[in-house]
Amino acid sequence: MILEITSPQNPRIKDVIRLRDRRGRQRQQRFIIDGLRELERACNASISIEAIYFNLDACQSTLPQEILSQCELDGTELIKVSERVMEKLSYGQRQLSMIAVARTPAPHELVNLDVTSDSLIIILEAIEKPGNLGAIVRTADASGVCAVIVAEGSADIYNPNAIRSSCGAIFHMPVIHAELDSLQSWLKTYNFQTLATRVDGAISYTDANYSGPTAVVMGTEATGLSSAWHNDNSTAINIPMLGVGDSLNVSTSCAVVCFEALRQRSQS
Repeated sequence: MILEITSPQNPRIKDVIRLRDRRGRQRQQRFIIDGLRELERACNASISIEAIYFNLDACQSTLPQEILSQCELDGTELIKVSERVMEKLSYGQRQLSMIAVARTPAPHELVNLDVTSDSLIIILEAIEKPGNLGAIVRTADASGVCAVIVAEGSADIYNPNAIRSSCGAIFHMPVIHAELDSLQSWLKTYNFQTLATRVDGAISYTDANYSGPTAVVMGTEATGLSSAWHNDNSTAINIPMLGVGDSLNVSTSCAVVCFEALRQRSQS
C-alpha cells in the first residue's frame, strides 16, 4: 500500500527535512538521497532504503516507476507526495521527482581494508567541503583507487552534496575516517609509499613512480598539508602551474594525480 502525504506540515516531512542538517542526520542515524541515479547506485550497493517520497508528475522518464517497483518488493515504504511537499523536501535543490531516506550504514574501518601489492589510496587531510569530498570519491572510483581515507577534519560522508557530487559512487567506495597517528602507523605496516601534494614539492607529479602500494595525500587549498607529512617516508610532488594561480581546487588536483597513476599503471 502506498501512503499519500499532501501537507508540508506533516511530522514525517519535517523529520525528513531535518536530515538536510548534519545534526539531524546524526540524531536519526539516517540520511537523504537526492536523485534517481544516486538512488539506483545506493540500491545496487545494498544501502538500506527505508522510504521513498515521490511525485511522478515531476518526472520525465520511466525509470522512477521501475525503481519504485523494485524498492517496494524489497520492503521499502513508498510515499506519494504533492508538488508542494516535494518542493519543501527539495529545500533549494533542483526540482526532484524522488527523494529517498536511508539508514546510515556502519562505518568502514581501516583494519578491514584489503591491501594488495598495487593498492592505491587517497588520503585527505582536513577536507571539509562536502562537494570536494564527493568529487574526489567520484575520481577515485573512476581511476582505480581502492579507498579514500579522511585524516583529521570532520568530513560529512553522507551530506547530500557529497552524495550528489560523487554521482552515487560514495556508496561503492570505502571512505574511512582515521586518526593521523594510527593512519601513519598503518601505512608503515603495509609499506605504502606516500606522495604528498605540495606547492613546493620537489618533483612534478609526472616524475613520481606510482607502482606498488601508494598513498596520495591531499590537503586544503587554504593551508595545504600539515607538518605531519614532512618526513623521510613522504615524497613531495607538485603540479606545475603556468598561470597566476599557485594551486588547483583539491578535487581537480586529485583527478590530475590519480589519472597519472592510472596511466603509469596501465602501461606497466
